[in-house]
Amino acid sequence: MSVDVLGDFLTVIRNALMVYKRSIKVPYSNLKVEIARVLKEEGFIKDFSKETGSDGHLALSVLLKYVDGQPAINEIKRISKPSCRFYEGSGKITPVIGGLGVAILTTSSGVMTDQQARRLSVGGEVICHVW
Repeated sequence: MSVDVLGDFLTVIRNALMVYKRSIKVPYSNLKVEIARVLKEEGFIKDFSKETGSDGHLALSVLLKYVDGQPAINEIKRISKPSCRFYEGSGKITPVIGGLGVAILTTSSGVMTDQQARRLSVGGEVICHVW
């Protein structure tokens, strides 16, 4: 059993994109919903929803996005891990691939992109890079 539920979530997305699946379902958590919200706002996924499975447990369903037959997400990489957390201050947030990609951070103001964090002058834990 894995302890890194966010790493598992990102891996399920990555694996589903490699085999061109339309959607995925993962166990529900509020942090996963916030990450999915940021991915939708940035145009990396089509939509997401909260569902109840046949066993009564909550699940997060994510509808993946493809552009001209290619996944909208080229790479999604976990940065901060349970064994090695990675934090960046508001003035030190590095752009992903020269600003072409997005870093998703958890801050005291919630889950947001690196651009939003710079604009609000807040730092936080870098969850992942997406491009």
